[in-house]
Amino acid sequence: MESADVVVIGTGPGGEWLAGRLARAGLDVVAVESNLVGGECPYWGCVPTKMMVRAAHLLAEGRRIPGMAGESEVRPDWAPVAARIQADATDHWDDAAAVERLEGAGGRLVRGAGRLEAADVVAVGDLRIRAGRAIVLATGTRPDIPPIPGLADTPFWTNHDAVATESVPRSMIVLGGGAVGTELAQVFSRFGGEITVVDESDRLLAQEEPEAGKVIAGVFTAEGIDVVTGLGADRIDHDGSSFSVTLTDGRNLSAERLLVATGRRLDLPSLGLEVLGIDPEVDAVPVDEHLRVADGVWAVGDITGKGAFTHVSMYQAAIAAADILGEPHAAADYRAVPRVTFTDPEVASVGHTEQTATEEGIDVAVGSAPVPETARGWMHKAGNEGLIKLVADGPRDVLVGATAVGPNGGEVIGLLTLAVKASVPLDVLRTMIYAYPTFHRGVEDALRAMPGRSANGGQ
Repeated sequence: MESADVVVIGTGPGGEWLAGRLARAGLDVVAVESNLVGGECPYWGCVPTKMMVRAAHLLAEGRRIPGMAGESEVRPDWAPVAARIQADATDHWDDAAAVERLEGAGGRLVRGAGRLEAADVVAVGDLRIRAGRAIVLATGTRPDIPPIPGLADTPFWTNHDAVATESVPRSMIVLGGGAVGTELAQVFSRFGGEITVVDESDRLLAQEEPEAGKVIAGVFTAEGIDVVTGLGADRIDHDGSSFSVTLTDGRNLSAERLLVATGRRLDLPSLGLEVLGIDPEVDAVPVDEHLRVADGVWAVGDITGKGAFTHVSMYQAAIAAADILGEPHAAADYRAVPRVTFTDPEVASVGHTEQTATEEGIDVAVGSAPVPETARGWMHKAGNEGLIKLVADGPRDVLVGATAVGPNGGEVIGLLTLAVKASVPLDVLRTMIYAYPTFHRGVEDALRAMPGRSANGGQ
């Protein structure tokens, strides 16, 4: 049995940051990690995938030159993309720098899978560590592989394989039309792959506004990506060189590669939550507004069910660290959690969709503006697909949600996130000055389309 002030199980972005913060505050911190310090985001998620997206966007912009700025001939080359991911983003999937960062802050690292053995004891293999002040659960998620007959016996890809590949598949079927599936589908298509996206939902990006999925499906079709929605896979086979996917309607698809991007899952049973009186089969670890699970136990990140995003994990880590240190801090507030899918166009949103707001009994008012009809969208021309949609609580006259689809949608959503977070009255948004010509000026157009007073204060 060893001892420490704090044991952090899992060192994704939030867990790593929190461990370093507490160690720098003078606490004896042990971080437990079974994989790479830093977690999914820097090695297989946010960072390398956005490098891939950036490269694919450059190709698309080059192809948009004719008719706007001259002539162009674009020849894709995956080699510099793979090299940049391996050398710059992931250091060849070596976490030495992250370990040095943690240990430089004063923390200790134990490799292995951590499990609660008691409310104040973490087991890592044969090692037992008693935490005198706090245990923090931050184990994140892993790819959710559906139980499709035949799938387990094939060499399918997850996002890890897609990020690590040194060549572009000649053809690929993507199972899943969420953020991961759509981003990677467009990347590999723009680099010359023949791509088909299959999703059993009735649209792509099913968690977003229907209009967003419609825009992305239209862009994909125009770019040569086949989109199949409303159908799942009944069976998957591999003959040694190619995949065969039998859809629920009997159709058969074939491709060189199969990317499974059907979501992510928790592994809560392995954490030993029962010692805290928590059913290990719960959908998420229950936390209060200070990220407390039980006396002496906190949780941050994906396992809390508050949003599987790096920015949520980091937000929670700051609150949990302050709570553990006894420092003043604000309670967690998830009303305005932004999210961005980095397709082209980007799909960014915050808060409620029109449907979720209606389901919660909110008297909804909606305003929408097509990006191509805004001043900046018209000037942008090629690659200007998208819309801005605002969802308001009519009686309260405040935004409760918004979606920005289009070039720089992830930047436009910043203004709208603040409006939702701070409950900015619509009158304030209607009467503020929007820089011309910017994409975020489309917010003013969407406000004009919303029932109520216009931007100049008239009816």
